Amino acid sequence: MIKALLLANILLAAIWILATGTITQENFVFGFLISFGVLWVITPDRSRNDYFTIVPKLASFTVFLLYQIIKSNIQTLIASLYPKSKLSPAILKVPLTVETDGEITFFSHVLNITPGTLVIDVSDDKKALYVHVVHCEDKEAYIKELKEVFEKRVLELTR
Repeated sequence: MIKALLLANILLAAIWILATGTITQENFVFGFLISFGVLWVITPDRSRNDYFTIVPKLASFTVFLLYQIIKSNIQTLIASLYPKSKLSPAILKVPLTVETDGEITFFSHVLNITPGTLVIDVSDDKKALYVHVVHCEDKEAYIKELKEVFEKRVLELTR
């Protein structure tokens, strides 16, 4: 059902683009939002359909991730302007709550695209990630932030 509604949503957004005659990304997003609303109104049993919860969660995660990337870019820029003696790079062992290979991969990619962090390895038992960070003053606080900010959002999206 999710695939059918997603395809219907994309088809309605494409019809919106053809009807308006403006082929832009912004117009597609606007058409997608309008068609999402139309599908939400005409779908009889929304409570049993996950599509109407997944799409808002995905949009929220995208905004969250863009904010975190911008924030991390600014923090990394400021940290790179420090004299080398003030930088404190570290390799952290982050215990994992995510379990499946897909969740671990997704979480790793989210950490990799935020500047200042790089996933080096996954433990053999898949219970921990080894993450290199450019500037880490308090290791426990940084690990807590990674788990509460990033891993929590990944879990909300994947489960």
